Amino acid sequence: MNVRDDLVRHYQWLRRYELNDSHSGNASIREGDVVWVTPTGAAADTLQPADLVRCDVHGHIGGGASLDAPLHVMVYQKNPDARAVLHSHCPYTVALTMDGQEFVPEDFEGHYYFPTVPVANISHQDYLREAPLAVAELLADYRIAVVRGHGVYAQAESLDLAYKWTCSLEQSAKTAWLARLAHPGGHGYSPAG
Repeated sequence: MNVRDDLVRHYQWLRRYELNDSHSGNASIREGDVVWVTPTGAAADTLQPADLVRCDVHGHIGGGASLDAPLHVMVYQKNPDARAVLHSHCPYTVALTMDGQEFVPEDFEGHYYFPTVPVANISHQDYLREAPLAVAELLADYRIAVVRGHGVYAQAESLDLAYKWTCSLEQSAKTAWLARLAHPGGHGYSPAG
């Protein structure tokens, strides 16, 4: 499958499975020095491979690229093994990290994949200036990171793996949310306990 077709498919899955709304989030894939990025304001339901914007790992951002394109490019610069970056607005993850504290999944699978999920605290007015470096540095050490009140960023060697990290984190956050409802004031599950 063509990498651009694959990128559109994964971006549409983020919408279909309610990890983004109709026009939120963004995605990219690296192919050599070329980085294909979703356009700004992309509608996931109608996005076509021809709509993707060509950027490159050296910092060139193509016209019409997502406002997060510099962040995607910086992730590839800081992490040469990364081949895909997905940005989603996973509602349970965003809700559980609104306090700006790292998220520690309580379920077995979540804890296995992400012992700790870092959260970057970036003000709305400073987001475009600060987020590229802040998120890229986190993703050089972690598979996935959250920007408080904004969303989730996952990087991996493939789109499929970045998608897996995104879905797994959101499932862990949903499980934690449900556990808190089921056991208010109680302690969550501890894999060690």
